[in-house]
Amino acid sequence: MDKAKLEYIWLDGYFPTQNMRSKTLVRSNFEGTLEECPMWCFDGSSTRQAEGGDSDCLLKPIAIYPDPQRFNGFLVMCEVLNADGTPHASNGRATIEDDDEDFWFGFEQEYFIMDTETQLPLGFPVGGFPGPQGMYYCSVGGRNTHGRSLVEEHADLCLDAGINFEGINQEVACGQWEFQIFAKGAKKAGDELWVARYLLDRLTESYGCYIEYHPKPVKGDWNG
Repeated sequence: MDKAKLEYIWLDGYFPTQNMRSKTLVRSNFEGTLEECPMWCFDGSSTRQAEGGDSDCLLKPIAIYPDPQRFNGFLVMCEVLNADGTPHASNGRATIEDDDEDFWFGFEQEYFIMDTETQLPLGFPVGGFPGPQGMYYCSVGGRNTHGRSLVEEHADLCLDAGINFEGINQEVACGQWEFQIFAKGAKKAGDELWVARYLLDRLTESYGCYIEYHPKPVKGDWNG
């Protein structure tokens, strides 16, 4: 049987905004179940989650999805544990004590697509501003719509990964978009949102851009 590539994903210890980290584990005879995913480790001193003299942190797999961008690939969402197996201080997921799966949770994730060269949202000219807000929201056409190819590809990836992906639309500001996630149970909803964000961030590596989740990355009268 072909070997499988398991991409272990976790949140680092940066504050107040955590970043996603990931690395690949190759496994033989892998059938695609969460139970087959072993605990793994990483150097927490490089992610602000441990000191250099005692840097081992553990990765506990908690959700698995097919990776639509890799042959025999899987996305493994993880919690971070201390070396003794207790939840790490940066592990917010572990603080959800009563995850009642009778409740549905929905997220509207807004973001800006930023040009890596100009450091500006798509559609913003260097040294100036695009036209005023009003024509960008749910727009169509090259004058007011920027980044649709990336957004559409991201939607396809999320659907192929089995994420409960509900929709997309361009937002009020130029270069700003939104996607929606809807899932049953707080932990599952959070897991799916983070994996969707991971797929979006990784996809930008092929487009010469990056994602900015800050609500107002540009000064001025722009929604966020």
